[in-house]
Amino acid sequence: MGELVVSKTYADEQDGQYLTFMLNGEMFAMGILAVKEIIEYGNLTTVPMMPAFVRGVINVRGSVVPVVDLAARFGRRNSEITRRSCIIIMEVNTQQGEEQDIGVLVDAVSAVMEIPAGEIEPPPNFGARIRADFIRSMAKVDGKFVIVLNVDRVLSVEEMAMLSAAADQHEA
Repeated sequence: MGELVVSKTYADEQDGQYLTFMLNGEMFAMGILAVKEIIEYGNLTTVPMMPAFVRGVINVRGSVVPVVDLAARFGRRNSEITRRSCIIIMEVNTQQGEEQDIGVLVDAVSAVMEIPAGEIEPPPNFGARIRADFIRSMAKVDGKFVIVLNVDRVLSVEEMAMLSAAADQHEA
């Protein structure tokens, strides 16, 4: 009998803490270790010539942090700003091995929760409404599946820069 080979993206998942949040009525999660802080939405400065999913920049303790509208990043319409809208400040790794802070606009933060490794499944091969490479795994929470995001992929600084350059070319 052959050995079962399981993809690293979910086989190596361990019990861990995840931040869950709402986006267009759906719940998503991300590993808590990448989260630096959560702040209320406000004081954004718009920057011309940015891709539509970059809402602007915000000053976080003297640092300029770009803010990505996660719904728009997933190819949906821009998020509506409500009282519960907030920005999750994340630390992501660039392809050069550097760390970059990026803000993520979400509809509402739900909770920090412990999700046991046994409740984490591989990402689907089809059917998700977001790009497959954005999905790290699927977690079962209260009998429902929650998409666990691959934060470094969703917030790839290099890919966002390429999309910005492509938008510049298109408008020229």
